[in-house]
Amino acid sequence: MWHKNLRVLKLPRIDKAKYDVLSAAIREGLKKGPLTHKGLHESVMKYLKSNKIKFEGSVEWYMEGTKLDMESQKIIEHITDKSVLKFQLKKK
Repeated sequence: MWHKNLRVLKLPRIDKAKYDVLSAAIREGLKKGPLTHKGLHESVMKYLKSNKIKFEGSVEWYMEGTKLDMESQKIIEHITDKSVLKFQLKKK
């Protein structure tokens, strides 16, 4: 699922199954609060391991594409906390 503005940029497409897994992993990690990029990656890896999900390809690359799409859809946002970039679920 790509946001319409990202399609205009002609970015590579992510397989829907991979997007869905990573989107769920990102949401799960951010439910606990804001995370740095490294913390988000660690959280995604923990999610994959705890759910026994075998992931083919670079988790970090697919996570980045999924994260950018989620930001463009305003599902998540980045914030600056004491000059550290973090990501959080968008407040409604």
